[in-house]
This record gives sequence, C-alpha cells and structure tokens, in this order.
Amino acid sequence: MTEETLPLLTPQDCLVAVMVAVSASDEDIRTVELVKIQNAVNMLPVFADYDADRITAVSGTVFDLFEQEDGLDALFGLVRDILPQRLFETCYALACDVAAADGTLNDNELRLLEEIRYELNVERLHAAAIERGSRARHMV
Repeated sequence: MTEETLPLLTPQDCLVAVMVAVSASDEDIRTVELVKIQNAVNMLPVFADYDADRITAVSGTVFDLFEQEDGLDALFGLVRDILPQRLFETCYALACDVAAADGTLNDNELRLLEEIRYELNVERLHAAAIERGSRARHMV
C-alpha cells in the first residue's frame, strides 16, 4: 500500500488507529478491547465531532499496515504527521486503556506501549502517571 492509497486520516483517526494497533498487537483482538475503543469514541470530548463509522476503515488501514514489513513505522509516521503534539499524551492514555481493558498486559502490548511512548516523545514521568491512572481504572 502506498501513501497515495491511504485514506486521508484525521487526528481522531490517528487516535483510533493507535488503539486498534494496541488491541491487535497480541494478534488476539478481544471484545472488551473493542468495547473500550467504541466507548472512548462515544464518550470523550476529543471525539465529539468524529464519525464513528470511520472506525472500520481506520482498522482496515492499521491491518493493511501491519501486513507490511515496516508497517508499524509507517503508522507512527502518519500519527506524528497528523496528530497535534498536544494530543500525544491523550494518544498514549487511550493506548494504555485499551491495553489494560482485558485485565492483563502481555509482552507484545508492553513493547508497543514502550514504542508509542518513544515515538510520541511522552516524558517518562508523565507516562508513569498515565499508566498508573489506567491501571487504577481497570482494577477488579
């Protein structure tokens, strides 16, 4: 897939794409993770004007990118180019919430979260606070 064939992504699409990527990182997309993504889109102010019907197309784009050798790098390139920097921590928080949604974090999810932190330049102290909040919200 070339850059010309990718649909034009919005900042909200980028947030959805990262959440989908986290869910798909362990090759097992769980219902609870999909519900978490849908709830975020339905409830959070950053998605106030977002067309939730775009989730399917954005997911397809993520899956297409994951089939390519450098697909994750391409995804991060799109996110860095399109997502305003002020939403980088929001992106990381959403990623953490999706990863924690099923009550466990596997190695693939942890590695992807680490890469998201690095690629979006989320300060370590801020990331730790975001992670702690996500863990607290998902305790049973």
